[in-house]
Amino acid sequence: MADMSKVKEQFDRDGYAIIEDFLTDEEVQSLRTEMANIINNLDPNEHRSVFRSSTEDGCIDDYFMTSGDKIRFFFEDGAINKEGQLTVDKTKSVNKIGHALHCLNPAFKKVTFSDKVKNVAKALCLEDPVIFQSMYIFKQPKIGGKVLPHQDSSFTYTTPQRLVGLWIALEDATLENACLWFTPGSHKDGVLGNFRLVRKAKPEPGTSTTEMIGKAAEFDNSKFVSGPVKKGTLVVIHGEVVHKSEHNYSDKSREVYAFHMYDHANSVYDGRNWLLPTEAGTFKHLYSES
Repeated sequence: MADMSKVKEQFDRDGYAIIEDFLTDEEVQSLRTEMANIINNLDPNEHRSVFRSSTEDGCIDDYFMTSGDKIRFFFEDGAINKEGQLTVDKTKSVNKIGHALHCLNPAFKKVTFSDKVKNVAKALCLEDPVIFQSMYIFKQPKIGGKVLPHQDSSFTYTTPQRLVGLWIALEDATLENACLWFTPGSHKDGVLGNFRLVRKAKPEPGTSTTEMIGKAAEFDNSKFVSGPVKKGTLVVIHGEVVHKSEHNYSDKSREVYAFHMYDHANSVYDGRNWLLPTEAGTFKHLYSES
């Protein structure tokens, strides 16, 4: 395990930290095998939602909006044709699966609430971290879409800003198959332009219940630094650090398990966020779960 004092130092300085060999090969394989079983049982005819990282208008469909306490499937933009039919095999069609794997699936719950995750949270001085969403992210060969530069706190906001993402590579993430890129130190500027996805106060019938407020920032591509990592590596991501990933044109996939948490003891989760607590109780306190 990495020196946690150095992890905290890098996290505070750059807005992200890389911890190699966070998961063993056996732990990685357990998650990949479980996900293969989930995909094998997927009936594509029951799911037709396409995930797009471009959210400048803030429009999110109901299938996504009600996914916070479920396990739902979101397809690549290039995997479904105009008639709504898959153009590739279903095992190569999904963009991500979320958003409650962390508590609805035993294999993912075991990793999410492990002692090693708790140790990372403690190293970051999180007093009462609450894990509220999780997802399995794919970068499918050839069609894996780019994720535009963004800050995670634009989409799930807390006051003060105490959001942390944990991104675990389940395959090698390389320049070839679209690893993460970061702008080091950008977390120190807060949410740029107060650009945020929020629930509308009074949505018109038949329209999206969310919208973007504030001003979209312009990002300097020359400031991005690549973050290729090996399988089993954890990348800890500050909610305000600017990051992105490119389109995967290679013939290699790039699979990831990721989840987000905030410090319940020292921040307030915004009631205008798209994802809110429900009776299902998927907002889980890390230190008290096992």
